[in-house]
Amino acid sequence: MSEENNIIYVGKKPTMNYVLAVVTQFNTNNVEKIVIKARGKSISKAVDIAEITKNKFMPNAKYADIHITTEKVEGERGESNVSSIEITIAK
Repeated sequence: MSEENNIIYVGKKPTMNYVLAVVTQFNTNNVEKIVIKARGKSISKAVDIAEITKNKFMPNAKYADIHITTEKVEGERGESNVSSIEITIAK
């Protein structure tokens, strides 16, 4: 299975949809690591997803890695900086 399948991109859907996606990836695809990625306003939701997954559904899971970066994004008003986060959860 490719690494791309182990990435959950956080957007505007309800938090529990993403939690279900993470748990499903771990259980059905038998993967060892899942990466939760978010930018901008979705960062707090990504943290919530990781915490809910770890505390309620997978208490034995660990945070393998957390990356916080700034990305440059072209918009209508030129280039702007957008914060992003990548949270890696491992079994």
